[in-house]
Amino acid sequence: MTPPWLTSPHTRTTSPARPAMRPSPALSAGLGQRLERPADYDQIFQVVRGAVRSVLGVERPGLGLTLSDLPPQLGAYWQITGNMIVLNEGLVDAMRANAETPLELNSFVYVILAHEYLHSLGYIDERAVREVTARVTRDAFGPEHPATKMAEGDLWRMYPFLAYARGGHGRRLKVVSRFDLDTTQTYIR
Repeated sequence: MTPPWLTSPHTRTTSPARPAMRPSPALSAGLGQRLERPADYDQIFQVVRGAVRSVLGVERPGLGLTLSDLPPQLGAYWQITGNMIVLNEGLVDAMRANAETPLELNSFVYVILAHEYLHSLGYIDERAVREVTARVTRDAFGPEHPATKMAEGDLWRMYPFLAYARGGHGRRLKVVSRFDLDTTQTYIR
């Protein structure tokens, strides 16, 4: 089978070639609970990878993460054919300062990372990737989970303070060490 990132990513608007799978309730509960306690970017990304793998049956190893001073209206981006997700550090800082629980903060980071991870899997169209992000999150955690509500909603409407987050022009990049360790720990330390 051809890996999904080698197929025609510019036109992908539906699920990958593999049939969609439903995570077991035990897996869903385990993934959701991992967002309830304080977590670093790698721990949240493990949840992203697990949710996508359990719902869509696909994954991509070896991604990196950098933090940048992006404009407040941009959560993150992934450059087509790249291996680096660039996350808006100002938005994360604003959410960290305003989140009432670790679950709320981690769900926010989860949704942004899941969106960009799905881009890296070949979902290029913005509307399609939003729909798939919402579907994966709903299937993995259920309709009442904060991450599902965020994935199905508009983060900037849900959290108006994000519009006033510290921003910039993306000129500064800070590499997050120890990210995607599940797939890189044997060759990157």
